Amino acid sequence: MPTLTIDGIEVTVDPGTSVLQACEQIGVTVPRFCYHERLSIAGNCRMCLVDMEKSPKPIASCAMPAGQGMVIHTTTERVKKAREGVMEFLLINHPLDCPICDQGGECELQDQSMAFGTDSSRFDENKRAVEDKHMGPLIATTMTRCIHCMRCVRFSEEVAGVSDMGALGRGEHTEVVTYLDDLLDSELSGNVIDLCPVGALTSKPYAFTARSWELRETASIDVMDAVGSNITVDTRDGSVMRVLPRIHDDVNEEWISDKTRFAYDGIKKRRLDRPYIRKNKKLEEATWGDAFALIKKKMKVLKGSEIAGLVGDMADMEAMFAFKGLLTSLGSKRIECRQDGAALDTSVRAAYLMNTGIAGIEEADYLLLIGTNPRIEAPLVNARIRKTVLKKGLKVANIGSAEDLTYKVDEFGDDAAILKSVKSGRHDIAKAMKAAKKPMILVGQAALARADGAAILKAAHDIADRYCVKEGWNGFNVLHTAASRVGGLDLGLVADGGIDKILDDAEAGKVKAVFLLGADEFDSSALAKPFTVYIGTHGDEGVKNADVILPSVTYTEKPGTYINTEGRVQQAEKASHAPGDAREDWTILRALSDVVGETLPYNTFFELRSALEAAVPAVKTLDTLPNEAWGDFGSDGTIETGGIAPAIENFYQTNPIARASSVMTACITARDSVADETVKVGGAING
Repeated sequence: MPTLTIDGIEVTVDPGTSVLQACEQIGVTVPRFCYHERLSIAGNCRMCLVDMEKSPKPIASCAMPAGQGMVIHTTTERVKKAREGVMEFLLINHPLDCPICDQGGECELQDQSMAFGTDSSRFDENKRAVEDKHMGPLIATTMTRCIHCMRCVRFSEEVAGVSDMGALGRGEHTEVVTYLDDLLDSELSGNVIDLCPVGALTSKPYAFTARSWELRETASIDVMDAVGSNITVDTRDGSVMRVLPRIHDDVNEEWISDKTRFAYDGIKKRRLDRPYIRKNKKLEEATWGDAFALIKKKMKVLKGSEIAGLVGDMADMEAMFAFKGLLTSLGSKRIECRQDGAALDTSVRAAYLMNTGIAGIEEADYLLLIGTNPRIEAPLVNARIRKTVLKKGLKVANIGSAEDLTYKVDEFGDDAAILKSVKSGRHDIAKAMKAAKKPMILVGQAALARADGAAILKAAHDIADRYCVKEGWNGFNVLHTAASRVGGLDLGLVADGGIDKILDDAEAGKVKAVFLLGADEFDSSALAKPFTVYIGTHGDEGVKNADVILPSVTYTEKPGTYINTEGRVQQAEKASHAPGDAREDWTILRALSDVVGETLPYNTFFELRSALEAAVPAVKTLDTLPNEAWGDFGSDGTIETGGIAPAIENFYQTNPIARASSVMTACITARDSVADETVKVGGAING
């Protein structure tokens, strides 16, 4: 391990550490533009110049490995002049449009020019102008501001896994472009906005709406998928203005998906902001009292076995716990959180978790995907897999439909029956897993939602039991698509026969009342007969046959606890205001319990959370990867021959908020137009 001296301070670092990283370790600030900890080293901005003794000129600290006996100086006059010169060069062509730039107030170029630049420039030539580029509906470009740090290019190639960006031209004619002037076709494209150190790439939906110093930051958790990405919700006057990532190395690192970042405009649109009652087949506005009175009247004449509940994909733990409490007090045991019908087994907690953890993917040397497309279902998990493939040589095999996952995958066919030969040990996959030191399996909801899902789960268990579960390593993983799913399973919100049985009984008249807690991801036509109460945020699928609608709040408008696909417990804070008469879900359920004569035993949110922690002890341990005991799960049965239908058809429309978002709709339109153009070009070439 090399030991070097930096500004008189001796420091020992790991082999391969750069001089810049060594400076960071002892708290010495070195300016930089092109360098980023999660990207490859480019060394092209030269802002990080430092003095090294015996070197004839300043060195680029980001690209220089720390060596034994090095003596580094970061505050000499030569370093100061070098940085001033670099900054002067960067500003030769940079426009002085800070007052109208969306990056103003959080711009690295602004900050570093103040700290390391001079007060004047020796250049008086006209600045160059660069034509703005088209990068789709999410990214606004002002390429005259670009300083060619190439962070965006490196991100798109290394993390996102798409080769849509690059540089054309040389010298002062260099331009960063998307090839063919098309959109940046990635589910992670918005991260280039955060990476850009100047105002060349900014958020198109957020453009000219607010300044950074006007915003109030609130720590929250994303609910657009089951990853549990850590986010910051920025609001002004109680309204969401933008969503940004928070660093969490074990979950989302510092990236978020485009749906997480840009779907927030759907929070305001198509909202339910007052109660409704269906009269003469039409929904009419009502008071809370009238809505509750109608529910009380209907519940009086029903038995508990005639009442059922369905839980949506974005519900928080507190809401689900109150929902279970109300329906249980009414005598109902039919509460279901698996809207997709996935055959998940709750007898063993390890049976429905990502046991290795998201960060644990980086330890694996062989990965078997079963009925999952992580690029669509969990872009941040897919990025972690790609990172491990590139840096550590992870081998990936797939049983399911072949998709572009942005890394090399050994395709073994879209046929679930292949699992039988893998289980027997005769298949090439079994041989590869046996040879691997830390093999892992990733089971998707699409595989478990099949009619033979329980048998597939059992086969996956047996394969994992044979090859993937070792001392200190559990390679069995389930990838969920719903933010509420693990929490719902922990609460036992699983009914005999699942959602299909509930809907069949509803059509047959055996279930006479159905409560929906934000449930919108199923065909609600089966609820035409029973009395249906919808508690939710948007006029989506769940309201189509609802007899009573009670408006609730979105994830940014309430505090809540969420458990991600790893089983990691995380808490979100309230960031924005709810519209109209919308109320937090638990308060609606608590008030309704009073009306129906089954009062729930808590009056405040903190009392509710305490009751939740008593009922589900796992909720007490925040932000920790659980280590669950291994056991037997799944059901023996026949795995039918046939393909595995995708769990998600459209990445941009997986929940009511995303479907209400005009930005998500624009993304779909942009992708469709690119696909159509590709077909035309391909046809012309082939013709």
